[in-house]
Amino acid sequence: MSARRASYRSIASLQRDNAACRACAEAGYPIDSLPVFEGHAGQKAYLFGLAPGIVEGEERRPWRGRAGKALRRWLQLDEERFHETFYLAAVTRCYPGKPSSGRGDRTTTPEERRLCAFWQEWELRLLKPKLLVPVGGVAIKRLLGLNSLACVGERIELDGGAVAIPLPHSSGASGWLNAAANQARLERALGLLRSELAGTDQL
Repeated sequence: MSARRASYRSIASLQRDNAACRACAEAGYPIDSLPVFEGHAGQKAYLFGLAPGIVEGEERRPWRGRAGKALRRWLQLDEERFHETFYLAAVTRCYPGKPSSGRGDRTTTPEERRLCAFWQEWELRLLKPKLLVPVGGVAIKRLLGLNSLACVGERIELDGGAVAIPLPHSSGASGWLNAAANQARLERALGLLRSELAGTDQL
């Protein structure tokens, strides 16, 4: 049985339990990896994706595949600086495996997302990040409650003085970025994000 405490006092203890979590597998979902996340106490930028891909699931490190390379290129960060800057988490933490069609990755269910939400909620309580970067529509909805990528290109002020700058997913699976207007939204978002990173010593 996966262990979850009623409360946590440190990121390290939260991560120990998260790393061993098998809640979705225990609930009968065909999970193909152990949880994938990375970060440490003191990081004030929180990057929140959808789910690990097959490469991330094998290596147990986030954003190692093609989407991660594209995201780092967008942000103009090498891999070392990327990992130094962001606490890296996701809506669901394990590689979900292939769908029955064999194409792409299986779409996680609302119940899997609910089971994983526990870890994200505690990360935010403990880290108290000043900058939140949800990547993709599912992450944006989970973190900000917004149902559209129309928020890409906006700087959203949150309670407690934190700022959110949403991004589209960098996997290339969606055709959203094919529209010139959406490319412009992405460029605005990246400019805002680089300004936030440059303007905060901790980040």
